[in-house]
Amino acid sequence: MLQEVVASGALKASTTPEVSDAYFMVVPTPFKGNHEPDTSYVEAATRAVLPLLKEGDLYVIESTSPVGTTDKMAALIFAERPELKGKIFIAYCPERVLPGNVIYELVHNDRVIGGMDEASTDKAIEFYSQFVTGQLHRTNCKTAEMCKLTENSSRDVQIAFANELSLICDKAGINVWELISLANKHPRVNILQPGCGVGGHCIAVDPYFITADYPKESKIISTAREINNYKALWCAEKVKNCMLEFELKNNRKPKVAMMGLAFKPNIDDLRESPAKSITTNVIQACNNPDIMVVEPNVKENNLFKLTDYKVAYDTADIVVFLVNHREFAELNYR
Repeated sequence: MLQEVVASGALKASTTPEVSDAYFMVVPTPFKGNHEPDTSYVEAATRAVLPLLKEGDLYVIESTSPVGTTDKMAALIFAERPELKGKIFIAYCPERVLPGNVIYELVHNDRVIGGMDEASTDKAIEFYSQFVTGQLHRTNCKTAEMCKLTENSSRDVQIAFANELSLICDKAGINVWELISLANKHPRVNILQPGCGVGGHCIAVDPYFITADYPKESKIISTAREINNYKALWCAEKVKNCMLEFELKNNRKPKVAMMGLAFKPNIDDLRESPAKSITTNVIQACNNPDIMVVEPNVKENNLFKLTDYKVAYDTADIVVFLVNHREFAELNYR
């Protein structure tokens, strides 16, 4: 598809903005200092298109942003270009796609569209309805901003519950997988599977946009973040203890395979990855040259020397499955 649209001239790339009818701010919103949202990229992108804006244009922020960002950017636009007030359309429409399945979800997922006013919502809906077959839901920009943060915080809290259960079950000597399977037989219970933490640039980041602005009110969201961050440290300690037990028992250091670096299965994205953080923690804590790092979706990495997953699995004394990549399911499990 990409080759087709480039060849036909329908898609072209440029390092500077060009005059258009619609402008979309789709830049990162990381955090700074004590998990405070950094909207400087959104502002920089907005300033870059400021000179090009003209009457009738559509300006949309898709970047995940703290509540009130659209209003702030609108104030910036009108402070610099007061003649555009009431003449352009401004909206917030959060991206809602899954890495690894982006094109399909871009078309089929419902979208939440929040304009600064009714006319802006109408204009944005007119644009998105050209390619979205999912439903387009109207709201205002503040609600749309909070909606994105709520979606990811909700996932984070649900994952934290599963991860907390795994910590409790480990102490109680209960198999957490069996426990969750049995609890989920209840018609109104649907507990997720625990993992080694939460990664990626959405679920591991966006809840902080709520906790930074509403610290007293966001107790559950804040605690969920702590639990999911702690789970990666807990997993690293488990691995190190296992290695120490092996060494004491066998009078030699174990060969260890750390299986997976990505933040979730079957992708090559390592952003905020708990698997990467666990692997780094284990390597830094142990003076052991026999730790093999595996990531079948990445050819090479600046930080780690990568080993083929079959080789690592066959030669390891201890195998640590950190990410559920499809390749690992093919291994002859022993």
